[in-house]
Amino acid sequence: MTIELKNLTKRFGDLTAVDTVNFDVGDGEVLCLLGPSGCGKTTTLRMIAGLEYATEGDVFLNSKRVNELAPRDRNVAMSFQFYALYPSLTVAENLAFPLYAEGLSSSEIEARVQKISDTLQLGGILKRTPGQLAEGEKQRVAVGRSIIRDPTCFLFDEPLSRLDVQLREEMRGEIKEVLQDLSRPTVIVTHDQLEALTMADRIAVMRDGRVEQVDTPHNVFQKPTNLFVAGFIGTPQMNLVPATLSELKGAGKAEFAVKGGQSMTIEVDPRIQELSVGTNVTLGVRPRNLEISQEKSQDGLSTTIDMVEPMGAETLIHLNDGHQDLRLVTDWRVSLSEGQQVNTSFPPGVTHVFTDDEKVLRTS
Repeated sequence: MTIELKNLTKRFGDLTAVDTVNFDVGDGEVLCLLGPSGCGKTTTLRMIAGLEYATEGDVFLNSKRVNELAPRDRNVAMSFQFYALYPSLTVAENLAFPLYAEGLSSSEIEARVQKISDTLQLGGILKRTPGQLAEGEKQRVAVGRSIIRDPTCFLFDEPLSRLDVQLREEMRGEIKEVLQDLSRPTVIVTHDQLEALTMADRIAVMRDGRVEQVDTPHNVFQKPTNLFVAGFIGTPQMNLVPATLSELKGAGKAEFAVKGGQSMTIEVDPRIQELSVGTNVTLGVRPRNLEISQEKSQDGLSTTIDMVEPMGAETLIHLNDGHQDLRLVTDWRVSLSEGQQVNTSFPPGVTHVFTDDEKVLRTS
C-alpha cells in the first residue's frame, strides 16, 4: 500500500492553497505534514481523502490514480480534528458503524470491535455514549473507528489538538504503537513540532502551500534546507543572526561582521569559500549548541544576560549583544545571573550559513 502525490495543486479562485506538492508515503510509513496555520496541510489531506478535488496534479493510492473517485470509493480511513462521534450511539456501536456498510456478519463485527477495544484499552467504556466520555477516551474511540476497517491508508487531521499535555503524551505513544502494527501508509496533519518529531518516520514541512523539505525528523532538525525550516523547527527557536562575510580565512573559517560593529571568526561549511567578501548571510545556531565563557574572544560576541528562565533540568538564558537577542539552553546547575557579561560563541559543525535566497550552504 502506498500514497503518492504528483504536482498536486488546489486553487480557490485567485488563492492557491496547495502549490505543486510532491511526496510519497510507503507501506507502514508515517508522514507528518507540519507547518503553520493556513499553509495547506489540511487541504492536502482532504485531497487525498477525496473531500476536495485537485485543480491540477494527481493522487495515487496503491499505484492507482484516484482523482475522479468519490471519497467512499477510495477506501481511506480519516480521523478528524473534531471527533465526529455519533452522540446517540454507544462506544461499541460507534466502532462498529463503518463495518455495517461492508456487509460483515454480526460475529465478525463483534470480533473486530473486541480486538480494537483491547488494542486501545476501551473495554471498560464500550456501553457508554460519547457524552459520558473524557476527552482522551473520545479520541481513542475516534482513532478506533478509523482503524477498525481494512483501508488503503490512514489520514489524521490534528488528532491530538484538543487534548491536554499529559493526554497528548500518552496518546502519541498509543497511536504510534497501533500504527506500527497496522502496516499502512499514514499521513498526520499537525502544527505541533513535538508531535511530528516523535510520531513521524518522515516530516514534510509546508509553507504557503508548498513543501519546503521532506526528510527524517533528525534531518529536518539538524540539517534544515532553508531559513524557514531552520526557524520553524525547534523549541526554543534557532538563533538566526544577520551578518556580512568580511574575510575568508581558509579551511571553512571565516570572519563575519554583525550589526553593531562586532565581528567573530567561526568555522562553518567549506563552501563558504564560494561566497564573495561582502556577501550578506544569516548565521543559524540552535540554543543548545551555543557556548558561553567569561573570557573575551574574537571567536564570539560580547553579550549581556538579560533574563534567566529555569525549566527544570535545563535553564533558558536570554542574551543580548546590544542589537539582537540570542537564546541559550544550558544545564540547570550552571550558575548565571542577569546583567552578567559573557562571550557567546558559535561552535564549528553546528553553525548553519543561509544565503540571501534563504538556502543553506552545505556540502552534503
